[in-house]
Amino acid sequence: MKTAAFYTLGCKVNQYETEAVQELFEKEGYTTVPFTEKADCYIINTCSVTSMSDRKSRQMIRRAKKTNPDSLIAVMGCYSQTAPDEVLAIDGVNLVLGTKDKASAVRLIGTLSRGDKLNAVTDVRDNHTYEELKVMRCSSDRTRAYIKIQDGCSQFCSYCIIPYARGPVRSRSENEIIEEVRSLADAGCKEVILTGIHAAAYGRDLGSTSLEQLLHRLDDIEGIARIRLSSIEPMTLSPEFVERIKDCKKLCPHFHISLQSGCDETLRRMNRHYTTAQFEEVVNGLREAFPDCAITTDIMVGFAGETDEEFAETLKFVNRIQFADAHVFQYSQRRGTPAARRPDQMPPEIKEARSKEIIKAAARSHEAFLSKHTGQTKDVLFETKTKNGLYEGKTANYITVYALSDTDISGKFHKTLLERTENGIMFGKIVD
Repeated sequence: MKTAAFYTLGCKVNQYETEAVQELFEKEGYTTVPFTEKADCYIINTCSVTSMSDRKSRQMIRRAKKTNPDSLIAVMGCYSQTAPDEVLAIDGVNLVLGTKDKASAVRLIGTLSRGDKLNAVTDVRDNHTYEELKVMRCSSDRTRAYIKIQDGCSQFCSYCIIPYARGPVRSRSENEIIEEVRSLADAGCKEVILTGIHAAAYGRDLGSTSLEQLLHRLDDIEGIARIRLSSIEPMTLSPEFVERIKDCKKLCPHFHISLQSGCDETLRRMNRHYTTAQFEEVVNGLREAFPDCAITTDIMVGFAGETDEEFAETLKFVNRIQFADAHVFQYSQRRGTPAARRPDQMPPEIKEARSKEIIKAAARSHEAFLSKHTGQTKDVLFETKTKNGLYEGKTANYITVYALSDTDISGKFHKTLLERTENGIMFGKIVD
């Protein structure tokens, strides 16, 4: 029996695409085995957001070849798209695909023998066709599923390689999304998370739909209890947009809005299309429309030319906004982007020091967010049982909760008293 192992680096879109490709392999008779085990072929879906992502991708390729020297290795994703020759030159790599035509991986790998090398990467810069990939089963013990609704990005932030790796915005057919979500609901899925490279741009290239229209259609699907948005650009969340979505009964009050910097001058150099005042106005509008909402974010430190004064502005802004949580990362030069050519790059030690300061600030606001909800009773959708015997689940506003149960509650909702926090973790007691 043929076996295949899969490894994903990077974003939720990559995770979705890997699951879809895995299903295609299984339909062709492959059995999926863990990546750490011997397999006939290994499929590695790469990321290129940072130089560390590239390095990690190379490490996983070499690890696969070490596990089974006789295997075939296919590498796909953003790193492959931006550096196909570099990836193909790595010992053991047989097939290189980019961010397009991933569905062909199973067919192409079936044509190769050990020692063969095939570069199947094509140009995506003028690609305006969405590649249909489907995931027909729920992850997280049949509880939650990611739904890819679009691909590509046309923002061209000065630090970001993704528009070059993914191409322009392509939206998925609204009916295809509805069909997939209905199938997942029939399979017992309770929550769907809408994801994309630039999910806020959904429908702009189609002209016949929009993100808010899609949300309302999904709101009517029986069996789905929660709809969650992945990362979204701040200027999408205009007062008009918020007004149109606030009556979606199943929409989770959790908004991950990418900030990147709390300084207007830094945002300008990043080619971000908003000011801190506009960002704060969006946050205030969401908190007014969704009083219990969680606002989470991404923050980049050490961007080219970021002065001490600019960083101080970011730190002050982060403290004022009081995010429920934040992903903090250090700027990494990406070859081919405008920011990488700037001469005023920050030393690693400055990036590290600034990262630690923002992480501390984000941890304080995370604790404050949890404390605000301590003592409340929330509906928690439990997903898995942890090694210490507690069940892990999430509230609608994305608080992770751990609770004891004598029976298996995976995939079930329970009213849970949020009793206490400990080191940034919420512990609860099931009360229904």
